[in-house]
Amino acid sequence: MSIILDHISYEYKENSSIQKKALKDINLKIEHGEFVGIIGHTGSGKSTLIQHLNGLLKGTNGAYYFNGEDVYDKDYDIRTLRNKVGLVFQYPEHQLFEETVYKDVAYGPKMQNLEQLEIQLRVFDALKLVGMDDSLLDASPFELSGGQKRKVAIAGVLAMKPQVLVLDEPTAGLDPYSKKELLDLIKKLHAETNITVIIVSHSMEDMAEYVERLIVMNKGSVKFDGTPIDIFANADELEQIGLSVPQTALVLNQLRKQGYLVPNSDYTVESTSEVLLKYICNILGKNSYK
Repeated sequence: MSIILDHISYEYKENSSIQKKALKDINLKIEHGEFVGIIGHTGSGKSTLIQHLNGLLKGTNGAYYFNGEDVYDKDYDIRTLRNKVGLVFQYPEHQLFEETVYKDVAYGPKMQNLEQLEIQLRVFDALKLVGMDDSLLDASPFELSGGQKRKVAIAGVLAMKPQVLVLDEPTAGLDPYSKKELLDLIKKLHAETNITVIIVSHSMEDMAEYVERLIVMNKGSVKFDGTPIDIFANADELEQIGLSVPQTALVLNQLRKQGYLVPNSDYTVESTSEVLLKYICNILGKNSYK
């Protein structure tokens, strides 16, 4: 299974006086099971890009292939795509509308015309995956905390058994504890289900901690595409387009500039601390890089 965007461009208000090109010649291939982060400053095109992935928007130019099928073919059923590519919006209130948690999570499977027993099983399985307690089944989703609302929104998408989970700024507005809890949950979902996860974020720190591949958007185009290690090596260029590099990356990059053989570890706090400890021991003559 793969997602292929082939020379996709998109223009808002096409053929009008306020026409704006939001995406410019996007070429991307995302394989099954990847954990991908998409980052960029406001107006870079990242949210527009992910809305193409489940067919909410259609490219003005270019082609989109999902599982080898041409999504833009006139005979392609867009419902097939939306059952396979689930999108969780930035604000859960935009997709929560039923009177109870159970009904909200069950809505998608009902639209798939599943039998009642299968719907119930999917609801319970999805809520279990996101760590929601059964005692909240009859609660109003609008009375939940911000973190709980996001979990219900994710569960509603997971209940449809998608192959791809796309999340637009899932931690926006959350306190640090809830933010980490949700990101840990998403990482756990990816590890346990092997579902493709695509997450949009404005936080380089989060991207360094969680994703395996990072796509950097700038002015509607893909500026960088690679592992976080490779991307964060371009600190100066990232800052020029308005993106801050994680503090851990700045520290390790500075050590490299000074000639120290810093291993290509990730940019998590734990890995960076280990590198710094070895560096300090080296300075004290007690150890050396190998």
